[in-house]
Amino acid sequence: MHKLTATPRQAGGSLAEGEGEEHARDCSKEACWPAGYLSPERRSLVSSAQLRRLAGMKLGMHICDFTYPNGPARLGADLADLVRRAEDAGIDTITVMDHLFQISVVGPSENDMLEAYTALGFLAAHTSRVRLLTLVTAAVYREPGLLAKAVTTLDVLSGGRAWLGIGAGWNEEETTGLGLPFPPVSERFERLEETLQICLQMWSDSEAGYDGKHYQLGRTLNSPQSLSRPHPPIMIGGGGEKKTLRLVAKYAQACNLFPGPELAHKLQVLREHCEREGTDFDAIEKTSMYTFDGDVKATIEHLEKLHGLGIQTAIGRVPTNLDLDKLKIIGREIVPAANDLV
Repeated sequence: MHKLTATPRQAGGSLAEGEGEEHARDCSKEACWPAGYLSPERRSLVSSAQLRRLAGMKLGMHICDFTYPNGPARLGADLADLVRRAEDAGIDTITVMDHLFQISVVGPSENDMLEAYTALGFLAAHTSRVRLLTLVTAAVYREPGLLAKAVTTLDVLSGGRAWLGIGAGWNEEETTGLGLPFPPVSERFERLEETLQICLQMWSDSEAGYDGKHYQLGRTLNSPQSLSRPHPPIMIGGGGEKKTLRLVAKYAQACNLFPGPELAHKLQVLREHCEREGTDFDAIEKTSMYTFDGDVKATIEHLEKLHGLGIQTAIGRVPTNLDLDKLKIIGREIVPAANDLV
């Protein structure tokens, strides 16, 4: 067996060192909405980031709460209705959290939480255009081969709309509760990088084994292969300057950063990592979070500022009470304004 050495621009993904919990909380406390569907053929010719510069800013929707007024018995119908309405409103990407307990900034841990990839498969069946991914998967929650199969399955059944959103993981409470591995942060990052390499190898033409420090695979067979070629794009969430942004530069097709005062600085650090890795900074799609509290003017002004810094996709959280009126306003007023930004 041999160990694959991933080359720049092949993969992506990890939460920032020391800021995983903060990133998850930031994703979950604001209105969340990511970007547009490309066929596998078009995706192989032009980077999504380059197309987004031509198309203005896209908006995505993040689903991080599954405790809805009608309860679990109606949850499937409510989710199907929600994502169909979101797609009709012009939402470009739908993400879900990859957690097993609810996180504290959204609600008590006992609140309803669906398994992410099962949920994404369901959402794929009720949509036809939006990109689908987790924001983001903890690499240590699933063995790398199984994770690659899950994302591949989602990609095939959705017609080539799957992304891999991945990070090192941060939520010790749920791992302790359900008996999942949760090694020290340095090892989690090592496992994250090996996971990326394994996923990329499984999405390549190679079926060779993989012999890493933490993972050993005898045959990296992946059949059927993903529709997205050369592989489903990979997003990293977080802005850790030493590890996370270096991994973005080396592996990722997209990043997700906090919309705070350090955003411009984080983008500059990413640019410097790209120079060292020989990566085209402009080919990486930059995403961030945004909030919609009902004030259309203020929201559009905030999106303009993000776009001016280089953010191409703004992601907002679904209102926990399924306020579909807000979704209508977003589709009618905010999506067109964002798409027209130049």
